[in-house]
Amino acid sequence: MVKKSESYETMMSKLEAVIETMSNKEITLDESIKSYEEGISLCNKLYKMLNETEQKIKILTDENKEVDFIKDGD
Repeated sequence: MVKKSESYETMMSKLEAVIETMSNKEITLDESIKSYEEGISLCNKLYKMLNETEQKIKILTDENKEVDFIKDGD
């Protein structure tokens, strides 16, 4: 599970900063590689967070459907 210490918005801001740095500044090859690694790491964390959130929504939606079915069945 993704650490809760950083919010989705915080990680997204960091990713945007990495992209900005790589796009608009002249940086060394080593800096480019470090930035790329950081960007990939952030992308993976964001993807995992989105997948976990999607699963929670599916569970809640399924639970809600069961409740509606029980109400309709009465």
